[in-house]
Amino acid sequence: MTPEFVVSFAKEAITLTILISMPLLGLGLIVGLAVSIFQAVTSVQEMTLSFIPKILAVLLGLLFFAPWMLQRLVGFTQQIITNIPLYIR
Repeated sequence: MTPEFVVSFAKEAITLTILISMPLLGLGLIVGLAVSIFQAVTSVQEMTLSFIPKILAVLLGLLFFAPWMLQRLVGFTQQIITNIPLYIR
């Protein structure tokens, strides 16, 4: 294994991690922003009001994006397992 291979392997793993986490983080960000605007407009300053909608949005997003996320992870894992003989050399 060369240093270039290790760096490219780590880059691919980090890229996949970011790609998989972006939809859920994006949903949390959008819902959090909407709740913050709602709180600013209505002058409701309840701290727990912001957590419940974000949790629900992320859970619904997880239900929606789980097959895609799992497909990406399984594909990456299959690629790693298939290429083990090449990594050993």
